[in-house]
Amino acid sequence: MKRTLAIAQICLVAAVTMVALIAPAHAAVQFNDRTEIGLTVFVPCADGGAGEIVDLAGPLHTLASFTINGNNVSGYFHFQPQEIVGVGETTGLKYQATGVTQESFKTAFLNSQANLTYVNNFRIIGQGPGNNYLVHETLHLTFNANGTVTVVHDNFSIACQ
Repeated sequence: MKRTLAIAQICLVAAVTMVALIAPAHAAVQFNDRTEIGLTVFVPCADGGAGEIVDLAGPLHTLASFTINGNNVSGYFHFQPQEIVGVGETTGLKYQATGVTQESFKTAFLNSQANLTYVNNFRIIGQGPGNNYLVHETLHLTFNANGTVTVVHDNFSIACQ
């Protein structure tokens, strides 16, 4: 539950920050960028189940849009690796990052009621059998006018294939 609330707080802060920094718009793309990133991921199923650290680098596509309609703001965030590749530090095998992370939100300015849906498909795909690390999460939160979380649906899974 703490992880869920922490994710919710980060997502809401990001949404409010985007709204505060960007002038009101009508369903317009506010941010569309391709940025080089580097990340290190531990893949527990790699190296015959012993696991290994994988160093990855490449471009991450980021898209953000939002709409202000009367007393409401709604928006969408999209993050997708594009050609992010890496090498296992132990085996030297090649890996590729795939998947997509998306978030949609709707918030009322007058009473702070909000809905947030977050979907994350984080995949590190390795060479050969058993080297694929798959993380999936679908999270939905509803906040009432007092800012209290009233609905939480969190479906989280990790698999090695």
